[in-house]
Amino acid sequence: MNWRYAHTALALCTLAFTATMVARLAISPLVPAITATFETTNATVGLALSGMWAAYALAQFPSGVLGDRYGERTVILTAVAATAVATLFIAVSPSILAFMAFTVVLGAGAGLHYTVATTFLAKQFDDIGRAIGVHIAGGPLAGLIAPPLAAVIGARYGWRVGVLLGTAVAVPALVLFAWRIRPTEPTRPDQPVGERFAVGPVVELLSRPPILYTTALATAGAFTWQATASFLPTFLEVGGGFSTALSALLFSLYFLVHGTTQPATGALSDRIDRDTAAMVTMAAGVVGYGLLVVATREGLGLAPVVVALLLVGLAMSWGAPLQSRFMDLLSEEERGAGFGLVRTVYMVIGASGSAVVGGVSDVAGWTVAFGLLAGVMALGLATLAANRLFRLGL
Repeated sequence: MNWRYAHTALALCTLAFTATMVARLAISPLVPAITATFETTNATVGLALSGMWAAYALAQFPSGVLGDRYGERTVILTAVAATAVATLFIAVSPSILAFMAFTVVLGAGAGLHYTVATTFLAKQFDDIGRAIGVHIAGGPLAGLIAPPLAAVIGARYGWRVGVLLGTAVAVPALVLFAWRIRPTEPTRPDQPVGERFAVGPVVELLSRPPILYTTALATAGAFTWQATASFLPTFLEVGGGFSTALSALLFSLYFLVHGTTQPATGALSDRIDRDTAAMVTMAAGVVGYGLLVVATREGLGLAPVVVALLLVGLAMSWGAPLQSRFMDLLSEEERGAGFGLVRTVYMVIGASGSAVVGGVSDVAGWTVAFGLLAGVMALGLATLAANRLFRLGL
């Protein structure tokens, strides 16, 4: 392993991931101004954002196929360039229909990055858990800085300039990646892309017991992450009685912990094993969400809520050990398309977390809704524990 080049690749892949996330997360705080400009409803803009995230999830499998066919560097550059261009078009959208179309394009373009970047990094590092953890941390970093910065820019210069934050971050990332990363050899340069989407091989890969097991765990994690990202500020404000400003600050704390613990759980999975690291995250989720529910329901004050959010942030670092587990299970020839396939599956199913938790909150209240997330983490922990006992022959 070329240590210097590998760490340059890790830094630039993380920067590229951060750029694609900034472009998507910068839109949310600007929704009121966007609805006012186009004289439309929150539901319409929400539909556009749902389309963006759906396109992002669905792009994971094709991105792996394209990486195998054309090389990871080409696909990553395409993803970052598409992010910059789509964000620019969103900023100059003449109508709500154009806005909706370009947000979907943004999701699809940005979705080309993560899978191929992960397989690229797996080729550079022996300790892939830590590398994947650092790479994933680019997402929470974007969540920490993009919404407040876009809100400030939008308040002063208008939402169109605020949206351009995505372009402003993506362009330097594109230039640096093109300059410092060498061309990569494709794994399957001669195989027609269409052959990779045949139903038989897809079903065979997903039905392998270790892949199915890991996908189920990742789906539980994605379900919980999606619900938390969508409703944590609302839960703290409505269910916990905190002010809007304090709820936003606590949400930033969650993202901060979520980002900084990813490398640690990835390194732990390298040093001990993937399942142990995943069990640590799931156990933190059971305690964290449980404490969050009790602290808000009983009015115990700020301190227990902060402790709960530290644990919830740690819980959501499940991605580093579980994604590393996928890398262990897939051969080098399978990693591109295979990882993209399982990522599409667990992200699409996990996206239901927002709808389910939102629906439960309407029917039974926020305490039950976030208690459900503790239950999902408990199910994941029980699955890991059962697998450990089975492997030990107990």
